Amino acid sequence: MAPLADLYQVSMAYGHWRAGRHRAPAAAELFFRRPPFRGSFALGAGLAEGLRGLRAFRFSAADVAYLRSVLPSTIDDAFFDYLATLDASEVTVTAIPEGSVVFARVPFLQVKGPLLVVQLLETTLLCLINYASLVATNAARFRLLAGPDMKLIEMGLRRAQGPDGALSASKYSYIGGFDCTSNILAGKLYGIPVRGTIAHSFIMSFRCLEEVQPRELPPRAGGDPVDLADLAVSWLQQVCDLLQTPPSKANQGELAAFVSYAVTFPCDFQGLLDTYCVRRSGLPNFCAVALALHQLGYQAIGVRLDSGDLAQQSKEIRGVFQACGAHFQVPWFGTIPIAVSNDISEQSLEQFRREGSEIDMIGIGTHLVTCPLQPSLGCVYKLVEVNGSPCLKLTEDEEKMTIPGMKAIYRLYDAAGHPFMDLMALEEEPSPSAGQELGIRVLGQLEETTKVIPTTVEPLHRTYFRDGQVCEALPSLPEVRTHAQASLNLLSPAHRRLHEPQPYPV
Repeated sequence: MAPLADLYQVSMAYGHWRAGRHRAPAAAELFFRRPPFRGSFALGAGLAEGLRGLRAFRFSAADVAYLRSVLPSTIDDAFFDYLATLDASEVTVTAIPEGSVVFARVPFLQVKGPLLVVQLLETTLLCLINYASLVATNAARFRLLAGPDMKLIEMGLRRAQGPDGALSASKYSYIGGFDCTSNILAGKLYGIPVRGTIAHSFIMSFRCLEEVQPRELPPRAGGDPVDLADLAVSWLQQVCDLLQTPPSKANQGELAAFVSYAVTFPCDFQGLLDTYCVRRSGLPNFCAVALALHQLGYQAIGVRLDSGDLAQQSKEIRGVFQACGAHFQVPWFGTIPIAVSNDISEQSLEQFRREGSEIDMIGIGTHLVTCPLQPSLGCVYKLVEVNGSPCLKLTEDEEKMTIPGMKAIYRLYDAAGHPFMDLMALEEEPSPSAGQELGIRVLGQLEETTKVIPTTVEPLHRTYFRDGQVCEALPSLPEVRTHAQASLNLLSPAHRRLHEPQPYPV
């Protein structure tokens, strides 16, 4: 894992080593300067991967040999011998629990250890945490827009930046609040529920009912197999009579595809309705096959739309399902779940909410995994202390100035249970208490002292890594996901809203 770094990290490491400063005690912190997506918060993610990276931090013989080939030939051979002995056994990491809401300028994690090692860890930790936190935050925004009851499926594998990006997107969108993924490998590796429907290509591959093999399906309760294709054709006529649409307009290849899928998956039948015409073909064909299955004791599990005005079509489809359920006396028919996809964005979800819909599940890919509204979170890793002395970066760009010294981080809560401020104090300062009046200076308003009295005070950082080992039990992925939703739910509406939120003071 150690070679997952920028070359200049090793160049600086040599500088520290040659100057005899490589073992000087040092501290750095990782944070982001501005909240992503013009919101007020981010979800901190990637901590577990970062800790695994620390455990695996070492240069193999092959790594050292490669560094010899790319670094200047004037470098002392003894430095390469030293690199071969490096590990993270003297590193300590404190961090905010993974899945927690994190605010700008507040350290997500702090790293202490020998200066050379602390420096070498910079790029590795940024790589493992930046995108993880960004996509978890993006997923959380979709969850907040969709509401708690909507099913959300991540389906961005084919749009992601390579296989590593795809796996990370599946994992961290689950933390952010998505229910499942279409990514089989992510399901296998991380235990995320895997879901899928069918594609247009499956439906387009059929031309007529004669291509359906096998055609027969036994009733669920037992008995002689029934020709499902013939049964579906008889139901199609009844459905078309009810909908007042001619059966000749229903595509026979589509009907064949639905029958074939239903014979194969009678307990998991679902239809993709928009390969041809939803109203005249997809919907009547699906209803015919679903009613044929019902006659044999099975229940269809849903439909999907992938084009057109999804909100309006969902309402029309719900009306048809309810009409069929009432007319044919099949009560569950009116509640068949409706899923949608097709380049879904935040704006799409806002439109669904504004116009109303009958959508039960939303599949989101491109706008989730590529984070087009903000392609990078912009986390930075800055040295704050060396040899017990605080380090400060001064620059003409005020935003890039750093806050020196090792810090204790506290979250202050009001009487309603909402966090209203994060407090950074030097490690040696006394801890604040609930009910205590505190004199604080807010970043961006440092010339003013403000008095606050928190109802509750929560220390945010825990020690996760010490002596080369993870020293606190890490939660499972579902536990991190649950913590993330609880952390989001604690935010006040003013800080949780996605557009023009109230700035969160630090």
